[in-house]
Amino acid sequence: MGISERREREKNERRNTILNCAKELILEQGVERVGMEDIARKAELSKATLYLYFSGREILFNEICEESAKAFLERFKPYWESGLTGISALKCFWHGYVELFGDSKEMVLIFHVYNYLKSWPCVSNIINNENEQYKSPFVDTIFKMMKTIIEQCKTEGVFDPDLDSTLAMSLVLSLFSFFVGNAANIPPGTDISDAVVSEMKNAFQILVRGFAREGVDRSQLDIMQK
Repeated sequence: MGISERREREKNERRNTILNCAKELILEQGVERVGMEDIARKAELSKATLYLYFSGREILFNEICEESAKAFLERFKPYWESGLTGISALKCFWHGYVELFGDSKEMVLIFHVYNYLKSWPCVSNIINNENEQYKSPFVDTIFKMMKTIIEQCKTEGVFDPDLDSTLAMSLVLSLFSFFVGNAANIPPGTDISDAVVSEMKNAFQILVRGFAREGVDRSQLDIMQK
């Protein structure tokens, strides 16, 4: 391995260390209380070195969200491209989320960081955000994908044709954020993964049934059936 390759690897490793330290601090102290100095101290770096990798706290936090969103899209993309019906895609979306983010700590982290950055759940503001500094293409793609799935369900006659797709997407994300936020208040060390996932499942199931067109076969709305 040449000098340039070794330096690049060391740079990537240090960058990952910074992100992991930031995640740990956010989970321990809450996103509002974590500053660049705290992150530098935990990563055992000078503050000046930290700024070489991330020019600000919000930039660093945004990167945390983007990495998680990218991982989810890589998991879900094969299903998205397979020509599923809207309701089948919605079920796959849900199961993929649970499988990838089943760790409640990860869910708490993402929801709280994104809430802090984007005044979640103002989804229309997120999608139309024109500030290049805070662009989140992977996160925005997930939002747009969910909206497309909802519109597909309407087209296929599963959801009420008068349902506002943007508001429906916003409602789903708002409820998820609420339940995950409650989980964040549970004392550290408590295993809450199953409880969080169960809460989110119930909320999501209620919403899906509420979105349904009158007279539709309710059995096909069970999100636990793949």
